[in-house]
Amino acid sequence: MANNLYNAWKVLIPTLVDPHLKYSTRTHGCALPEVHPVISACASHTSFLLYHGLFPTAPSQPRMAVSTDLLAFYRALFECSCDAIHALAHALKTHYARRGFLMTNADGQLIQEPFRRGLGQAVQWFDILQIEVERQTEATLQICRDQVYEARKLQSQENPGVTTPIRSSTTLIQGRCASILTQRCPACFGGVLFGRPLNEGGDIHAQVDNVGRHILSQRKLVPDEAIDQCEHSYEATDGKKQKAAMDSFDDTGVMALICRHDIPLFFANIDSPGEQQKYTVALIEHLFTLLPQEATVITLYDVGCVLSRSLSQYDILPKSVTSRLRFATTAMHAYGHEWACQLEYNPHMCNGLGLSDGEGTERLWSRFVKLIGIQRSSSRQKRLWLIDRQAGAIGLEMRTDLGDWIKRRLKRGVNGQGAAAQEVLDNCGIEAQDLQEQWVDQKKSQLSIYAHAPARLKKELDVVLTLQADLDASDRALQLTRTIVEKGSATEETLDALESLERSHDRLMSKVETLYSSLNVHDRFPELQGVDLDFVRTLLMARDLKINIRKRAIGSFFEWDKLDRAVGGANQALGTKLHQQTRKAIAKRQPALMTAIRKFNSYCEHLESIFDPSWGIPLPTPLPTKLADLRKDQTLMEDVWITPSVGDVPRWIEDTDVRDGIQALLKRERCHEEQRRIGHEADNLCRWFGAELTALELALRSPTNHTYVFPLQQRRDHLLQLQSKCVTPLASATRFNSSAHMAVNLAITLSESTGPSQAVMYRLVPTSLALADSPEDDADKHIAPALEEIAEEAVLLDILPDNTASDDEDDEPVGLPEFTISWQLPEVFDARDLSLLAHPTSRLNDTCINGCAALLYSEMLTSSRVRPCAILSTHDLPRIRYNASDDILWRNTSWTLFWERDLWLLPIHRPSPVGHWVFCAIYIPSKELHLFDSLAERHPWKTDVKDIMNLIARLSSIAHQRRGSASIDLKGWVARPLILNPLQTNGYDCGLWVLAALAAVLRGSHRPGMCEEDMIAFRHYICTLVIRVPTV
Repeated sequence: MANNLYNAWKVLIPTLVDPHLKYSTRTHGCALPEVHPVISACASHTSFLLYHGLFPTAPSQPRMAVSTDLLAFYRALFECSCDAIHALAHALKTHYARRGFLMTNADGQLIQEPFRRGLGQAVQWFDILQIEVERQTEATLQICRDQVYEARKLQSQENPGVTTPIRSSTTLIQGRCASILTQRCPACFGGVLFGRPLNEGGDIHAQVDNVGRHILSQRKLVPDEAIDQCEHSYEATDGKKQKAAMDSFDDTGVMALICRHDIPLFFANIDSPGEQQKYTVALIEHLFTLLPQEATVITLYDVGCVLSRSLSQYDILPKSVTSRLRFATTAMHAYGHEWACQLEYNPHMCNGLGLSDGEGTERLWSRFVKLIGIQRSSSRQKRLWLIDRQAGAIGLEMRTDLGDWIKRRLKRGVNGQGAAAQEVLDNCGIEAQDLQEQWVDQKKSQLSIYAHAPARLKKELDVVLTLQADLDASDRALQLTRTIVEKGSATEETLDALESLERSHDRLMSKVETLYSSLNVHDRFPELQGVDLDFVRTLLMARDLKINIRKRAIGSFFEWDKLDRAVGGANQALGTKLHQQTRKAIAKRQPALMTAIRKFNSYCEHLESIFDPSWGIPLPTPLPTKLADLRKDQTLMEDVWITPSVGDVPRWIEDTDVRDGIQALLKRERCHEEQRRIGHEADNLCRWFGAELTALELALRSPTNHTYVFPLQQRRDHLLQLQSKCVTPLASATRFNSSAHMAVNLAITLSESTGPSQAVMYRLVPTSLALADSPEDDADKHIAPALEEIAEEAVLLDILPDNTASDDEDDEPVGLPEFTISWQLPEVFDARDLSLLAHPTSRLNDTCINGCAALLYSEMLTSSRVRPCAILSTHDLPRIRYNASDDILWRNTSWTLFWERDLWLLPIHRPSPVGHWVFCAIYIPSKELHLFDSLAERHPWKTDVKDIMNLIARLSSIAHQRRGSASIDLKGWVARPLILNPLQTNGYDCGLWVLAALAAVLRGSHRPGMCEEDMIAFRHYICTLVIRVPTV
């Protein structure tokens, strides 16, 4: 039965795509339509239900249908709060019951859950319908992407490689990542050049749920002893560690692969008891199948050092993959690794990684917290569906935020951290070259195999140290016993027994010394010849104890971080229970940690007391006993030095300024690397924007894609809205505007070469329509400068004296050329403007409004009914608001001869809260302002009328001074609305309504006589006027 229902839905869904798109197109931007009281719900009329905005709850003969607008709203709510179908169903039941609508069965009994099952079916299959629409739209768009890619490839340079602007002579190879990767993160995968060396950062940084990757040259740098310690320190390396009961769950977890911007790419189900390496390997292998053959990848993973060694020892992945793969640990988990491991795998110490921290998976899991409670009772299929849909929504949100991410990283990362590092470098007073040499020497010394020799002796040494500790305890017990016995009346037998125990204890102590000597430390370490045996033993014990202290301290640091991240609600709250558990864990750890630190400090004191400088062994530094100070102490992460140094003690050991300088030098280098990588990512983002816009414009111009016009337009509008968010200091608005202009031109070229053209594909050459010359001076006849110039001058007016804002002093020495007045009709329409005019749901911009107003006026010039008038520009009122100078106002309005006209026509743009066009007809003789707003809003006019009156006053004063015209009386003016009820119900026709009102006034009417249904024909009429303009 379930299979039959599933198959019925699968057959039905593709047939609902077309009616769903038609309904969406018809209702987009409009008020919700009224539903007919009776609609047939026959199986053959399921598409008819969807045409009216109702989605069936069953594939055939549905008893109930749900509003698609409600389902769309729930889908948006789901992306924010995840699954809430039970809450919605219960809320609907309660709501209808309170309104008197009760759901009963055939026997008249109340149904307990009348909506849950049907609503659940509708929600899930409506989501699948949306996925089907996206899949078909994506397939259509991918064809256009391929055409654009091939066209751009032909335009590129003929040579196959481009030399990178870095110190190496690396040649980058052109290529393209798979579309699925490019669409998920264009900043990471939108590049076209690949092959950057791994030691310079590689092409792509990826993150897995744990740690890093490897590089071939590093495989022998880190001793196996250090890797073994890392392997035993993490649960992620324990494939047998069972985190969930396998008899209760089909899957025990999820492994995620994300990009460095935290955008999820792929997931792998964990269906084994532990977190095994096979899941990470599978994700990496799948990623490489979608990358060009030359692309290099750096992967950050919790235990990357362990996985790197595994891949180097076994042929798990082909050499073609491992040669382009490098590992690094995540920043937070790196401090749980051995110091030698950190020197090669810590992202803060690795060349080329910039500020990538690898902790994106932790941030992703924090966003998935809301799924935990829901999925406890979900089926396996439902759990996968929830994760997939939630990850998709998170990915889209993060892709939209890429521009802001780059700006934040530049401000807080590159600039903020870079400035702090530079300040430390300036204060330490050591040259960067010297610090670099010290850092190289430190790495070479601490990666030496002898620095990790105690790990080979760990078992034997642990036995000796344990026995030594037991004997020390027994010695203290014997001394305490003797003290007690001697105070009392002890018999001679008791004293003899006590002396016998002491002699036995001394013999055992001598045997421990013999056992320790049998380890042949001096033979295994010839460097320690001549060093006191007590000093060596204490040094080794201090070294082993410091490793133990570091592990305990890092555990406490993680627990404190958990509390700190929840302070003030900055991140996910812990809850009372988890907060108490964390506090108890800290309290439980702290005594043992403090005891170990005090013991280590006593070792340091003893070593200093018996130290001979001729040995050349650097002494360990005592550790602070306060946790806050210990957290900041850099020596905690360094192992105790056990081999003599050649010559003087290295400066990186004894000089704190050198140690601080090395850390600052590394941070500055990472910031410089990050800035270069962000520059590449900003380029990728701009390139993807242009390519995607070209593909969308090409798809919209293809006659075969008429079914998908609505989703394609939505994507294009969303992409254009992203344009301003993607602008960064590394990719200016000019670049994006240029990319948009080139995208439209290329789409027009490709569409003209592949099929019949449409109206939006015509190119318009600007022409001139000669009008009667006005009796003005030639110096006043040139057209106004761009609005940016006006805004810039308005800013200067706030800081310059009043007599310095005039253009007169600047104009004379520059010698501006003189122009002959001609009224160009229309204003320059580029391809984007034509596209806005042609598409039925596009909003008009200022070029369309000004140019089409001029076209309408010229079209009616031959008619006797047209009124002589002055058509002002949409930029004139903003100039008044910005307090532009009289010269600027005159240059931009004098061509209209406004002082000779009784009627002024003024289109107005309101930028907030959303862009909206309105219109004002100014009747000078009658002192009336006729206000037209297609939405019939009243409140915004209060501000606009004040600005309009200021415009009238300024223009009247300027004309009186320059032309001697009569001043306009500014008293007794009346503003009247032309409509009281809204004519427009959508969100895109306001510009057309302004043109319609302007045309009506030109013909002698006060308001347009059209309705909203006529706007499609009127848009076609305006578009025809533009296309009909003759070329020169």
